[in-house]
Amino acid sequence: MPRSAPLRRLLVALLLSCAVLVSTTACGSDDENSGTGSSASPTGTSSAEAQKFAKTRFVANAGLAAGATYQWIVKPYRAGKFKKGADGRTFALVKAGLAGGFAYNRLKAASDNAKGDPLLSKAVAPLTAAIESLKGLATKLRKGEVGDGDVGAFESVINSIKDAGKSAGAEVKEKVPSTSQLAG
Repeated sequence: MPRSAPLRRLLVALLLSCAVLVSTTACGSDDENSGTGSSASPTGTSSAEAQKFAKTRFVANAGLAAGATYQWIVKPYRAGKFKKGADGRTFALVKAGLAGGFAYNRLKAASDNAKGDPLLSKAVAPLTAAIESLKGLATKLRKGEVGDGDVGAFESVINSIKDAGKSAGAEVKEKVPSTSQLAG
């Protein structure tokens, strides 16, 4: 009999583990169709849906890049916040550096998204070199080594992306990201 007690404990532990696993799996889905009676199976998206989502993602990413650039790079620069001796210069430069890195990241994502739509892909393809040229500007912004040309480069790329999107039927509108999005 002494051997049956450890076996029972093992069986109970196994059953409890399975119950926990099943309950967490069942609770983890937010789909309306994922009830126990439905036979939900993954389905691929059609080519038209993939293109639609590509444009949507492009617009979202490019809009965030544009919003970050104008809110935390262009406006403070024009207001003189980056000049030596300006009130809040250090904070403005740090935010501009974060915004520059964020904008570069979102522009790269928008460029990747554009590849899903043939018309958008053709419109954005010539801008990949311009987007790559922004790579080191975030560091220059943080260090306070920014000039008219650097801010102009960001503005130029953003305007080019907006124009490319508009010509492909994906109009980009600025969306200012939160400060936590910049840091995240």
